Amino acid sequence: MRNENKMRQSGCPLAFGLDTFGDRWSLLVLREMMVRGKKTYGDFLEIDEGIATNVLADRLKHLETEGIISKSRDPDNRRSYLYTLTDKGRDLAPILTEIILWGGKYDKRPQARREAVNKAKKNRKGFEAAIRSPE
Repeated sequence: MRNENKMRQSGCPLAFGLDTFGDRWSLLVLREMMVRGKKTYGDFLEIDEGIATNVLADRLKHLETEGIISKSRDPDNRRSYLYTLTDKGRDLAPILTEIILWGGKYDKRPQARREAVNKAKKNRKGFEAAIRSPE
């Protein structure tokens, strides 16, 4: 990733957060897990933004190392893995909600998706509770 030592040595909580989950692809992986319920490597490869396999593998490993997600064997397919949010990952729900609401407010493109924005606006607590839910 970036120069983690320099960012972490600054002692700034914002720099720590950005270093931990703030890159584009990590946030999109977290979106897929929290909002769309994705759990497998193959699921993440199908995201609309088109993530490269090497980038996806790197981000999943980074998020796992940081304790944001956990990786376990899929009981239905022992050759595959499931990725799930940890408590630390679920604690990012309010941050993801804010980013979604901000994007919904300022992204005026006609193709902009509004489903998550509308859900968060209508029932913010319910939206965040659904994101935090382990399953």
